[in-house]
Amino acid sequence: MKYDIIVIGSGPGGYIAAVRASQLGKKVAIIEKYSTLGGTCLNVGCIPSKALLDSSHHFYDAVHHFEEHGISVEKPSFDFSKMIERKANVVETTTAGIKYLMDKNKIDVFEGLGSFEDATHVKITKNDGSSEIIEGANIIIATGSKPANLPFINLDKERIITSTEALKLKEVPKNLIVIGGGVIGLELGSVYARLGANVQVIEYAPKITPTMDGDISKELQKVLKKQGMDFFVSHGVKSVERKGDEITVIATNKKGEEVTFTGDYCLVSVGRKPYTEGLGLEKVGVKVNEKGQVDINSHLQTNVSNIYAIGDVVKGAMLAHKAEEEGVVVAEFIAGEKPHIDYNLIPGIVYTWPEVAAVGKTEEELIAAKIDYKLGKFSMRALGRSRASGDIDGFVKVLADKKTDEILGVHMVGARVADLIMEAAVAMEFRASAEDLARICHGHPTYAEAVKEAAKAAWDGKPLNA
Repeated sequence: MKYDIIVIGSGPGGYIAAVRASQLGKKVAIIEKYSTLGGTCLNVGCIPSKALLDSSHHFYDAVHHFEEHGISVEKPSFDFSKMIERKANVVETTTAGIKYLMDKNKIDVFEGLGSFEDATHVKITKNDGSSEIIEGANIIIATGSKPANLPFINLDKERIITSTEALKLKEVPKNLIVIGGGVIGLELGSVYARLGANVQVIEYAPKITPTMDGDISKELQKVLKKQGMDFFVSHGVKSVERKGDEITVIATNKKGEEVTFTGDYCLVSVGRKPYTEGLGLEKVGVKVNEKGQVDINSHLQTNVSNIYAIGDVVKGAMLAHKAEEEGVVVAEFIAGEKPHIDYNLIPGIVYTWPEVAAVGKTEEELIAAKIDYKLGKFSMRALGRSRASGDIDGFVKVLADKKTDEILGVHMVGARVADLIMEAAVAMEFRASAEDLARICHGHPTYAEAVKEAAKAAWDGKPLNA
């Protein structure tokens, strides 16, 4: 069978590429090795983790905040199995929605492992051992990533686990050790901390969320510590051992001293790595870099001109929305259009509570690049909306060019900032100044007013409510 485009992988990048290509009149096939569509994000990543984050957030509020609202709940309790069941139902509904999109857009779906026979032919090896070969004028690699590990850690997937297993535990850990203070470790650590686990986060870097603005990391650590999580930054893990149901982790602190941690579960969340096993890239000569990422040019083309790659399998942040945008760009480029993507304006989000969101340059990046900037900051505590809801932690920070006033970066910690960050992204897409943002009338009382106030603080140093 011949296709205009074959997509290998049905995660956010792959299925969006397939849908957009079909909208543009292309005959499209998509190959997925698992029985459900949606890839890591929908099955064992973004969607299930947010379902558990929401469930645990409700319970945490019932225990800690209902009383201040005048709501009486006698000794709140939870059924963890029902939380897991709800999460599974959310995943099932969402993946079924992807199947609907494939049918609606007349995209042929093949279940099995896709591997290159040559530059235009892909072999699909099915679970029953049978196989078939399909032909595509263009092929998009969208095979995503899988959890990374440290070479000396034996992941037994029972007590020493990755994010995949952390989403389907049978019980709430009593003492959870989290190796890695990035997005995944903090989100899943938050889930279990809210449900009563003692959570200890070990991070090699001198701060949690190492790639984010320093002020953000500091504020988030302070707030999560207040919620009961413990942090050990500048600690390098040396060994992880299991004896029965007890896990022992030995790490070295910045003074070179050994520190021992014990728990009943250990979540290893040290990042993710590109997944290319079984693709047969060597058969077609597609180049892979030293990090295992597929090499691409500015059009997301590999060194084999009709083969493209998107998402976690290529360079850049491993984010579902980044993969989606790349999927659209490739589909449109193949169709002869002239799309673009600004990687500087892809927001980064942490779905703890309060949430964390950022777009553009960090203050550290501006200092390193020797760019003169000005800074405006506004505390969520000063907002009427925040006081009304009780969500007073966090701030909005706006960085703008000292000469031109153009917004260079926006960083937020607070309620609903995962949604608020898009106001900054839109403004920066149109190269708005801090004054532009400050002069836009914002509804009152809203969390978004913090963005206006921080922008005014960056523009003229005079926020109105601080």
